Amino acid sequence: MGRQQPLLRRVLRFIREHNLVRENELLLVGVSGGPDSVCLIHIMAGLKKTLGIELHIAHLNHMLRGAESDADADYVSSLAHELGIPATIERREVKDYQKEHHLSLEEAAREVRYAFFSEVARSLGGDAVAVGHTADDQIETILMHLVRGTGLAGLRGMQTCSALQSPNATELKVVRPLLEVRREETEAYCAARGLTPRSDSSNVLPNQLRNKIRSQLIPLLRGYNLDIDEALLRMASAADSDLSYIEKEISRVWSKVVGEQSGGVTISRAEFSKLHPALKRHLVRSALRHLLGDLRDIESIHIESLLEALAKPVGKKLSLPRGVAFHGDYGYGLLIARDRLVGSFPALEGEHSLNIPGETEFCGWRVGSSILNHKPGKGSEKELKACFDLDVTGKELTVRRRRSGDRFQPLGMESPKKLQDFMVDARIPRDLRDGVPLVCSPQHIIWVVGWRIDHRARVTPSTKRVLCLEFEKI
Repeated sequence: MGRQQPLLRRVLRFIREHNLVRENELLLVGVSGGPDSVCLIHIMAGLKKTLGIELHIAHLNHMLRGAESDADADYVSSLAHELGIPATIERREVKDYQKEHHLSLEEAAREVRYAFFSEVARSLGGDAVAVGHTADDQIETILMHLVRGTGLAGLRGMQTCSALQSPNATELKVVRPLLEVRREETEAYCAARGLTPRSDSSNVLPNQLRNKIRSQLIPLLRGYNLDIDEALLRMASAADSDLSYIEKEISRVWSKVVGEQSGGVTISRAEFSKLHPALKRHLVRSALRHLLGDLRDIESIHIESLLEALAKPVGKKLSLPRGVAFHGDYGYGLLIARDRLVGSFPALEGEHSLNIPGETEFCGWRVGSSILNHKPGKGSEKELKACFDLDVTGKELTVRRRRSGDRFQPLGMESPKKLQDFMVDARIPRDLRDGVPLVCSPQHIIWVVGWRIDHRARVTPSTKRVLCLEFEKI
């Protein structure tokens, strides 16, 4: 039925069916200059009044194909002018980013491109970008997941609407209005309207996996099943439906199983063991996404390793992509990201006096201290920053690692407790505890850095001078 309708009407129905845009929204449209994105912006321009939205074109010159890339940018600029749609066109050095982050060229280009989209959207007061992914892109993506190894989430392929976490921690909504449209249809649409999209020569390079799948694997599969394209799309739709139900179940049990931890997330072994295997697998995926923002580089083999580790006795450790570490300890498993607090503590030896006020450097740490004559504002205390009553702490402060017999009165508690017991209760993995810096006054520990300050050293309404300490890894 659907494909007998004019393409513009089909896309309008798809947008409304999936609630891809909001009335009065400013929608960024990523336009590369190829047939799919040119078709997309032309259709969105035609639907602009009907949907009640404003459009803005974004084009990034990846500087990978020399004069060809420059010509693409010029083409998009001319197209924007013809359509009367404002555009932001910029250049970025993708190869430099690739080297710095040790990515494939395709991955680097994608990350740089979506970071650019996020910046442009934010500068315009928007939070969404429409991209020209088609049903053919969906088929290729599913096959890429299968070739690399995947679970149900990989069989779902791309979603009509997904959220990406950008490097600046803002969320970008990515919508795909053409996800049920075939590539041949976008090409026919452009030809019928006298549009002359650009062609990307890199799309025929044989060394890229997506291109191999497009030019070699899909034609081979059609030799076994002429309707393989539709079969894969039906599978993606079924997987999407199943996953939607599983995700609702994950939301229902999440608070019982998963907890927030300084620098990571915890998974209760007792509650986790009660879950159905399907829920276990997807809860682990959700925990990783919660920690990292997305699941780039996380494959099914890593999920299976985590499931195995959570079923093993205490003491199991794992190293996963993107610097994620797993520590199995007591009744919990702990997932920590490399760029977070705990997993990357420098080795701490000796005892070091702090310059107050001023800076002190030792053992891979830089500690800044300042004295305020007023109470700090909200949000002033973070994992590596804390404030104290200077008249309680004094200026003779040192930093050291834990010692046998240490005691500590965590903020909110009426009496001191053994530091060992606090670390157990805080679920700090055993092998990481010696690296946790302790800020000490001559009388007692005033801060277990990254976890809790001492109740006696807290800032109160009667505090006259506030000491602020901030740790920074160097």
